[in-house]
Amino acid sequence: MDDWKLPWDGGCMCGGIRFRISAPPLLTMACHCSGCRKLTASAYSLSIAVPSQGFAATRGEPVLGGMHGPHRQLYCPHCKNWMFTHPQGLDFLVNIRATMLDEHHWYAPFVEVHTSEKLPWAATAAAHSFATQPDLDGYKPLIEAFARDGARPG
Repeated sequence: MDDWKLPWDGGCMCGGIRFRISAPPLLTMACHCSGCRKLTASAYSLSIAVPSQGFAATRGEPVLGGMHGPHRQLYCPHCKNWMFTHPQGLDFLVNIRATMLDEHHWYAPFVEVHTSEKLPWAATAAAHSFATQPDLDGYKPLIEAFARDGARPG
């Protein structure tokens, strides 16, 4: 899997939190839900799902923030950047905000979710689109397709 050019490093705006990704991503996504739109102050959020064992905070201690619901959104305590999420019931992965990577220009969402809530003008180049979320079993073929066809660093 050397075509992923790992490891990848990233961090928040102020540099107080740094992290490293050492495992290939499972999927890249755009989420159009109203919660993500509010958290990002944008039309959608962009994330990269990586295996938990391939993710480590290397500097600083992120703090819980955001909606304080079942999904744990983690932030820099100083600059308040939303950095990553630990989705409820999916302890095997971490969703990292794509633009937190130092080198993210290769990124493209492979899947978009919650399009039933999207702003009328918001469009992505995602190959797969869902009105809500696929069920957990529905992600397996998407992860397999992404491993073959997903965007890769330069």
